[in-house]
Amino acid sequence: MKFFKLPDLGEGLAEAEIVEWKVKAGERVEVDQVLLSVETAKALVDVPSPVAGVIAHLCAAEGDILHIGAPLVEFEGGEDDGTVVGKVLGSSQVFEDHFVVGAVAAGSGFTQAMPAVRRLALQLGVDINGLKGSGAGGLVTEMDVQQAFEAQEGSHNEVLKGARRAMAKAMALSHQSVVPVSITDEVDLRAWRADEDVTVRLIQAIGVACRGEPSMNAWFDGDTLTRRLFDEVNVAIAVDSKHGLYVPVMENVAQRTVADLRAGLDRMIADVKARAVPREMLQGATITLTNFGAIAGRYASPVVSPPQVTIVGAGKLFEKVVFVHGEARPVRALPLSVTFDHRACTGGEAARFLRLLVDALEAPEK
Repeated sequence: MKFFKLPDLGEGLAEAEIVEWKVKAGERVEVDQVLLSVETAKALVDVPSPVAGVIAHLCAAEGDILHIGAPLVEFEGGEDDGTVVGKVLGSSQVFEDHFVVGAVAAGSGFTQAMPAVRRLALQLGVDINGLKGSGAGGLVTEMDVQQAFEAQEGSHNEVLKGARRAMAKAMALSHQSVVPVSITDEVDLRAWRADEDVTVRLIQAIGVACRGEPSMNAWFDGDTLTRRLFDEVNVAIAVDSKHGLYVPVMENVAQRTVADLRAGLDRMIADVKARAVPREMLQGATITLTNFGAIAGRYASPVVSPPQVTIVGAGKLFEKVVFVHGEARPVRALPLSVTFDHRACTGGEAARFLRLLVDALEAPEK
């Protein structure tokens, strides 16, 4: 028997969640036939077969989270215990043969598990000695431990997966490395039409503000204390979904028309709902927008995602009273929050950026 392991999906990703199996045990597959779809912190990825053969066993189920190198498929054929592992690199695959080496002999009476799995079981309070391993030779896997954790009697335990898991890791990274400061203001919307497209106007305004204050449209490396300013404005849009938070990217927004931006947003939302956001749409952001006010809330301290240095937050529209020539008038207002990494940007730069945002939004649509 030979095993096909979860291949290296690139970009330093260590794990993936199985979204859908495209094959089943007993089925014959050909080289490069898609075996399954997995979701990483970056995107949904199809995993092809490295060999032609008959599938003897699927080593994991939909919803399981596997680390790179974990067994995916057991193929029929051969007397050796070789393992076929792949590495996905764009359109090409590199395959190597290895041997499975067990920690202890099967049937020894000792629970077989790698040190990392034992450590996870200890952290989650799971008795690893009571588990039946689903891995090769009865090896207890991380997924075995996670499933036991979720099944504990009377508990509501849940191991985060997919977009929620990616979000948790991204937030932890931001907390560890960013020095965040927030600044707020309100936009007077008297010049707006009643049916104004709020999100498109926000994206356009970010493009204008980034051209006027390019220090906010940048990446920062805290280890080398270097920053990179960008000419193109690529806006990551935070999109809420039942699967978690996705942040796809709209590229070069300063050069796009209103109709093109709207069409791009519609495609983006459709992809998020289908849980099928292309990998390339999750890369290359230079600044982020979160329109949390579409749900609730006026002001916030949004979280900066390194290496970016800026995130713009738009709150819920509200009415306020302003005085014009001594006369009180009600007007609609849009609250804005800008959070920036103070290691890379000065307070003056952030304030000028916010002023440019407000000015662009208060101007009549061109």
